[in-house]
Formats: sequence, structure tokens, C-alpha cells
Amino acid sequence: MNKMIEFQNVVRTYGTGGAMQKAVDDVSFTIDAGEFVVILGQSGAGKSTVLNMLGGMDVPTSGTVTIAGQKVSAMNDKQLSDYRAKTVGFIFQFYNLIPSLTAYENVALTKDIVKDALDPMEMLTAVGLKEHKNKFPSQMSGGEQQRVSIARALAKNPSIILGDEPTGALDSETGVIILETLVEMCKKQGKTVILVTHNADIAKCADKVIRMKNGKIREIKMNENPIPVREVEW
Repeated sequence: MNKMIEFQNVVRTYGTGGAMQKAVDDVSFTIDAGEFVVILGQSGAGKSTVLNMLGGMDVPTSGTVTIAGQKVSAMNDKQLSDYRAKTVGFIFQFYNLIPSLTAYENVALTKDIVKDALDPMEMLTAVGLKEHKNKFPSQMSGGEQQRVSIARALAKNPSIILGDEPTGALDSETGVIILETLVEMCKKQGKTVILVTHNADIAKCADKVIRMKNGKIREIKMNENPIPVREVEW
């Protein structure tokens, strides 16, 4: 596979002097294009900071972050904005939908971000929400809202999809549907999907698991035979 992402000796500190803390401490890893990767760890492990640097929402204090051949860690604000718009799709735990817009309109917003955004109706159909296009977020379940957020991420046609605990607020049945959608995007569409979670069971579905603790990588493990999502014990 082609290498999509490379972290090299990445450090991210916050604060100064005696109050300085290392959220990420000398982290190095690679991710190939089309891999389904889980970054696993408890609260405070540093996994969300890594995700934010992958998404161009944060930059390292030292070290380099290279994505699709671009040194993201050296980009200025304008370059980072373009990178976030064109390369990355975000899926958050709490959906971040605009309540006054329908499902269709929430997805169609991507046309204001990228010129070659994909058709909103096609994206809603891809996540099984064709019949819900005119519903507002308040008229949909949590799982349906999360699928709208996935459709919105897909509509940008990004090469990388980042999920921050995307099933954390969902019941197990809905979580299975969301995970199956993400795995399918990875395997059938060649998207590189990276999820941050504290749920070790979800990691059993991944091609690669990056386990973090106290800002450091404790283990990088390849799953030769990832299990189907529906076999995960929640």
C-alpha cells in the first residue's frame, strides 16, 4: 500500500515553564492509504491531540506530520484551511449539525467549502437516509444524525476521514450501523479512516491499532484478520 500519513517524533506541549505538559510525547507512526485505523486509549492518553494534528486543527511543538506528501506541520494558516477543506472529513461524537437546516441542507453545505463537492442526495442515499432528506435534526434519532454527519464528511470527497468517538453517544445497535458504514467506505471507496476511541472492542475491527497512554505510543498492532463489525461485543 501507499503511505498516506507519517508522524515523525511528534511532540505537542501546552503551557510554559513548570506548568508545561506534554499531551503528545515523541510519537511516530505511519498509516497506509485505505487502512482502517483505531487510535486507542483512555481519557488523557493524547489520542484526540493526535487526531487534531491529523486534521490540521492543531500543529506539533516539534517533529513533523506528513500527509499525502504534504508536510502539514509546516503549513501556514491559509494552507491549513485549504488542507482541512479538501483532504479531511470530520465525524464528531455530537454530530455538529445545524438544527435549522434539513438533512439535505446540512450535507449540501459542503458545496460552500469545496468546489467539487459530491451530490448531497447521493451521499444521503449511501448512508441509508434517502427518505430522511427533508427532516430536521430534531426529527431524527442520534444514529440518523450521525449518519448525516458521515454523509456530510463524505460529500467533501476527502481522502482521509477522522472520527472522534463517533459511536460514543450511540446505543450498540446504532453503533454497529455507523461502524459498518465507515468500514465499507474504507474497503469499497479506498478512504483512509482513523477513529479515536477508548473502546477496545472496536479496535478488533481495525486493520491497525495504535495504543496510547500518557501521550506516548505503547503499542502498534496489525490485525491480520479484522473481525466483522457485527461480531464485536459492546
